[in-house]
Amino acid sequence: MGNTYSDIVKKIDAHLQKSGGGQYSDFYVGVAKNASERLFNEHLVQEKGQWWIYVTASSPEVAHKVEQHYLDLGMRGGNNESEPDAYKVYCYAVTPLTCEILSNYEPQYSE
Repeated sequence: MGNTYSDIVKKIDAHLQKSGGGQYSDFYVGVAKNASERLFNEHLVQEKGQWWIYVTASSPEVAHKVEQHYLDLGMRGGNNESEPDAYKVYCYAVTPLTCEILSNYEPQYSE
């Protein structure tokens, strides 16, 4: 069983306080079906020695609502619509070694 919106926000906020980090813009938030794959293989987050968290939501709707909450507060991320049924919210501290652009990212250009 997954976590509610308020449970996830509490867990991420508590973990953020432990990070000693600065601004919300120093962190990246996203939603994925496989948070470990996304964090460690796509975003290149170091499993040991780097700040990260992921929490399973009770539904994809809850996961995307949490993601939007942190995007609205200034976290980096992209509100990934390519996985509408994803239910794991992940967050990590952005460093020079992490990668914010995912391999399946396709830039959108306007004329």
